[in-house]
Amino acid sequence: MQNSKKSNPMHSRRAFLYQGSLASIGLLLAGKSAYATSNFFATNPNSFINGVQVGAITYSFRSMPGSATQLLQYCIDSNISAIELMGDAIEEYAGAPTNPVPWIPGMKIEWTDELRAKIKAYQVDLAKWRETVSMDKFVEIRKMYNKAGVSIYAFKPNALNPTNTDGEIEFALKAAKSLGAKSVTVELPTDLKHSKRLGDLGQKHGIYIGYHAHTQATDNAWDAALDQSPFNSMNLDCGHYIAAGGANTKETLIALIQSKHDRITSMHIKDRLNKTNGGNNMPWGQGNTPLKEILSLLKEKKFGIPATIELEYDIPAGSDAVKETRKCMEYAKSILTS
Repeated sequence: MQNSKKSNPMHSRRAFLYQGSLASIGLLLAGKSAYATSNFFATNPNSFINGVQVGAITYSFRSMPGSATQLLQYCIDSNISAIELMGDAIEEYAGAPTNPVPWIPGMKIEWTDELRAKIKAYQVDLAKWRETVSMDKFVEIRKMYNKAGVSIYAFKPNALNPTNTDGEIEFALKAAKSLGAKSVTVELPTDLKHSKRLGDLGQKHGIYIGYHAHTQATDNAWDAALDQSPFNSMNLDCGHYIAAGGANTKETLIALIQSKHDRITSMHIKDRLNKTNGGNNMPWGQGNTPLKEILSLLKEKKFGIPATIELEYDIPAGSDAVKETRKCMEYAKSILTS
C-alpha cells in the first residue's frame, strides 16, 4: 500500500466512515446488536488453506462504506476468515470522539486557522478517550467476528506514532489483545528511539509490533529494530519489496522470508511490477511479485505466517472491492491446492 495508509491524524476515519450508498444505509439501520445476536451471517468463511492462513487487511475495502459490522460482512462475502483490522471503524464502534474533518479519497481540504484549531482539540480529546476507555467494546468486536468465523490476527490503529502518548500506545496494545490479535502493525520508524519505545511497551503487554515498509525495504531494513526487542517484528510487504527494485529480486525475497521467518508476524501480499517495469500495482498474476513461490514456501515450511491480501490495484468497472478481494483469495487458493 502506498503512503496513503501511513498514519495521519487528519485522515482519521478515512473512507470507512463515509456513507455513500443505499446498501450501507440498510446495513446501518440493522444496528450493532442485530449483527451480534442474529443469524445474519449464515455461512462461516474459510481461507485457511493447506496450513496457510490467507487473510486480508480491511484497508482493502476502503472504497466501500465501512462500519465495524459492514467490514465483517465484506470478509464473509470475500470468504476471508482472518484479518488485519484497521483501527478507525473499531474506535468509532467503541465510542471515540468524532473527527471534525472526516476524510474521503480524493477530497481536498481547505485548511483554515479555525479548522486547524478543531483538529488540535480533537487530538487532545482522542488521546484522553484512548487513555481511559474500557476494553469492553473491543472484546465485543472479537466475539462478534469470531462468532461469524473471522479471527483478528493483527490490528492497525492510528495510535503508534512518535506524537502519540504512552497512554495511547498502551491503549492500542490493550485493544489488540482484547481483539485477539497477536500483533499491531505500524510503519517502520526512522527514529530508533521510537522503535525501542514500541518494543518495550509491546513486551510489557505481550503484543508484537509488526513493522511495515514500503519501497525503502531492503534485506536489512528491519535489523536494527529487531535487535532492540524480541517483540519487534516484521510486517513484510512482498509487493513493495519487489517494486523497490535494485538488489531486491524474487530470489532475495524468498531468501529473506526463509531467514527471518521467525521474526515475521504477518505479510502483505499484492502483485506489483518491479521498478524497471514501473512499479504499478497489478491484478494478481500480472505483476512481478513471486506469488506462487511465496505461498508455496509458506505451505511447504509451515511457518504459520498469515498471508494478508492487500487490494491496491484499480478495481475494474462493474466490480467492487469485495469481488476483487475474493478473486485474490481464489488465486491464492489455486496455488495452495495445486
